[in-house]
Amino acid sequence: MRNLSQRVVLAALLLVPAQGVGKGLDPLEQWPQWRGPTGNGVAGGNPPVTWSETENVRWKIPLPGKGLSTPIIWGERIFLTATVPFGEAGGIHGEDPPGAHDNAESVRSHRFVVLAVNRADGRILWQRTVREARPHEATHVTGSWASHSMVTDGRRVYASFGSAGIYALDMEGTVLWEKDLGDMQIFHEHGEGSSPVLHGDTLLVNWDHQGQSYLFALDAGTGVERWKAARDEITSWSTPLVVEHGGVAQVIVAATKRVRAYDLKTGAPLWECGGLSRNVVASPVAADGFVYVGNSYDRRAMMAIRLADAMGDITGTDAVVWSRDRDTPYVPSPVLAGDTLCFLKHSQGVLTCLEAKSGKPLFGPVRLQGIRNVFASPVAASGRLYIPGRNGATAVVQLGAPFKQVALNRLDDSFSASPAVAGNELYLRGQRHLYSLVEDVEE
Repeated sequence: MRNLSQRVVLAALLLVPAQGVGKGLDPLEQWPQWRGPTGNGVAGGNPPVTWSETENVRWKIPLPGKGLSTPIIWGERIFLTATVPFGEAGGIHGEDPPGAHDNAESVRSHRFVVLAVNRADGRILWQRTVREARPHEATHVTGSWASHSMVTDGRRVYASFGSAGIYALDMEGTVLWEKDLGDMQIFHEHGEGSSPVLHGDTLLVNWDHQGQSYLFALDAGTGVERWKAARDEITSWSTPLVVEHGGVAQVIVAATKRVRAYDLKTGAPLWECGGLSRNVVASPVAADGFVYVGNSYDRRAMMAIRLADAMGDITGTDAVVWSRDRDTPYVPSPVLAGDTLCFLKHSQGVLTCLEAKSGKPLFGPVRLQGIRNVFASPVAASGRLYIPGRNGATAVVQLGAPFKQVALNRLDDSFSASPAVAGNELYLRGQRHLYSLVEDVEE
């Protein structure tokens, strides 16, 4: 994975700067976006195997407000988002949409904030309020109005608050531009959460909701719209994935009616494939000319798509190399490490790992010890999987066959945000705290 060609390609995609904060940094040693440097949930480095509130905690800091966005990391800075309520409480917005359940209505205004944290000691370097507004819709009781993870190219950081705007800031917290794309209408008002994606100088935003859906491509330097592709879709929460194949960069979005790919330069559709059910949350992963998508709501579905054969409508064709209808992911996205594809059943602590290209089982489904409800997407590092649960426990599992859970670690928090890894450090964002975990912390 960590070879020269991948470093060169990744540096080109992220526009690694020649000067400033990101000078001389290896992109594969950062965590510049929600699913890490490759987009597949895989990191370099060697994070700790065991920890507790008294073991291998470099630092632990309280966080303002609430947010479920994953921390991103560039150099010695960590960036994340949150919303902080303020002011007097008002009335509710109105009746819930049909079928809504487990909703949390905002009766107060919120500050939508972006934070920068010092990686060495956890000091908050700056906290920038980019908007003050009352959320126009409820969110799920387990959710937040700051669930979209940020992305950086080492020169700027980009934050999406969805209906509350898209923002570009410099590394010192100055807002460079902002973009208002309107208000989303989310299924059951269960909150927004698709993260923005950066490829070269293009910022991509998935805008799937109950109104007119789009995929937006914005100029990363100015926020000017380059193109938008109208989508015949309802709400999805998946984050787009950019894959270069045959000299063409294509933007792949998994959603209810179709998994679709678009030409990055023009927004023109390239291929589409049916087969998933409603409420697509898990994002695609891809490597070596294959894309893997899955979800689990009305029914379970997962597919491996060979890009060399993908053109037009590929539903039911040989371009779909394998599919499965059991034990597939709902909220957590899969991990693709080399030729090993791992995923959780629905939002449960039940793990399956396959040979990615063939779909042949390596192990599973296996119930993880001490892990039940999982919203965070697992990450892989140093031959291990890290799987946090909402009960404050994190399972560490050997990557590949045979199945072996090597550790179960507990902290005094609840984890729904996905982990981030940079170097030998693991970062876990809880409901209340941000943890920096590293082995052999000096007392």
